[in-house]
Amino acid sequence: MTDVAEPRAAGKRMRRLRELGPAFRPYRGRVALGLAAILGSSALGLAAPLIVGRAVDTFLRDLSARTLGLYALALVGVTAVSGVFNFAQRVILVTVSREIENDLRNRYFAHLERMSQSFFQGRRTGDLMARGTNDLQAVRMICGPAIMYSANTLFSGVGALIFMSRIHLGLTLVSLVAMPFVALATQVIGQRIHHLFENVQEQFSTLSARVQENLSGARVVRAYTQEEPEIEEFATINREYVARSRQLIRWTAAFHPLLQLLVGTGFAVVLWYGGTLVAAARVTVGDFVAFNFFLAELVWPMIAVGWVINLIQRGSASFHRLLEVFDVPAEIRDVEGAAAPSVVRGALAVRDLSFTYEGAAAPALAGVSFELRAGETLAVVGRTGSGKSTLLSLVPRLLDPPRGSLWVDGVDVRDWPLAELRAAVAMVPQEPFLFSATVGENIALGRDDASPDEVHEAARRAGLEEDLERFPRGLETVVGERGITLSGGQKQRVALARALIREPRILILDDALSAVDTRTEERILASLREVFVERTVLLVSHRISTAREAGRILVLDHGKILEQGTHEELIAQGGLYADLDRRQRLEEELAAV
Repeated sequence: MTDVAEPRAAGKRMRRLRELGPAFRPYRGRVALGLAAILGSSALGLAAPLIVGRAVDTFLRDLSARTLGLYALALVGVTAVSGVFNFAQRVILVTVSREIENDLRNRYFAHLERMSQSFFQGRRTGDLMARGTNDLQAVRMICGPAIMYSANTLFSGVGALIFMSRIHLGLTLVSLVAMPFVALATQVIGQRIHHLFENVQEQFSTLSARVQENLSGARVVRAYTQEEPEIEEFATINREYVARSRQLIRWTAAFHPLLQLLVGTGFAVVLWYGGTLVAAARVTVGDFVAFNFFLAELVWPMIAVGWVINLIQRGSASFHRLLEVFDVPAEIRDVEGAAAPSVVRGALAVRDLSFTYEGAAAPALAGVSFELRAGETLAVVGRTGSGKSTLLSLVPRLLDPPRGSLWVDGVDVRDWPLAELRAAVAMVPQEPFLFSATVGENIALGRDDASPDEVHEAARRAGLEEDLERFPRGLETVVGERGITLSGGQKQRVALARALIREPRILILDDALSAVDTRTEERILASLREVFVERTVLLVSHRISTAREAGRILVLDHGKILEQGTHEELIAQGGLYADLDRRQRLEEELAAV
């Protein structure tokens, strides 16, 4: 079954290459110009054997230096002009292939940017990176070199066959005796190369993923003294990559000598049969010389066919891997006719909101309902896994809520344009991501027009002022990849400043100060009170001391609202909130002791 399935799968991938057609549309004129240059080069290349053949027959009758000079000049001229066409075809078509690669890479990156969290949770970063690098390069070879050599093969091959047939049809048919074997070898070995190339690309993805994970998790690897095990594991994966590459190299290396052997056999037959024709005076010496030159012109197309098929096999495998990503639609996208209110105030209404993660046995949220007027602050507390972060992620549609369950300013969030909804909302997660840039650049993310004074003010409000004085270059300090040079608390405050500088109507803080000490948190919250007055705030915190600052508190448990009210009301109820408060006070007392 496997032997039958593999050719079918390969055939399906080859058919899907037609989907590459739209990528050529912006460059149709240049591709046509490149093909015209190939036609000119091929025509002049076919003129050279005619000149040589005519020269040989002429020399046999007239060995004058003048005649030799004329034919030599004609041959040099044809070769020179052919070289110009060769140069033009390469510059045009290879450049087009690079631009198509650029377009596909931009399309690939833009597609990844639009994908939801669930897409990345099921895929390795290294694999996605491999598809956007190695696989795209293989596709580029189809778009440029494969087209160039295919056209050259067609024009030169057909032209050579026509001229050979005019010299002697029987000799031409004899010279083609190796062609069926060439076609068979190309088919059999080409499929094998295609399969092996897919294996190599898959292993390269595994290799890339391993490197990416180790670079991102360098601290964890060192903390658990896993350097040597990780080095050994990488070496194992790398050896497998080399082993698969060697298999591919062996088959690829055997392909071309086999084709040359078959073509050489054809030459030997031509020399034997052609010699008998010359001896019988049925073909002139000049025509026989020209025939061999035409046959030599035919050798490259015969070999190029195999090479082109090799490129197409590799490219189709890689393009299929890209299509596996392109074929996955963005789960969260704008609906037709999406429109935001003319004035964004930030009022929030949640009505019987339920949400279940794909594959989960129980819902993360079940029947949650509440309303929050513009400018109000709501704290959400609860045990780990109670659905707090899920609730917050649904507001800016990082996760998609069911229609009719979540409204901002009276408009269902599903009917908001994503760009405008997310421009109105700023979210600070518990584990922020910082880019390998300066502190100032990380704060100003999404605000290209932010002035240095605005960046500094956002940093002050987020409690970063004292830290900036200790940084080597203040706001110009480079934080390193993923903010590796900063502490957890500093990263959280940079992320908070990033949110504040956008002046959002809805501010979401998902335990955004969990990594700072209580005293620092109190100082930051004091500076944020003026910010909270101006906008709607959703606040998740594991500290009751933070939640009590809110005008209203929701207590979630197993995805449901268990309690709600002010701090004093919830303490008086003596329920889960009061129990959490009691436990935290005890922990603080023990810590003080």
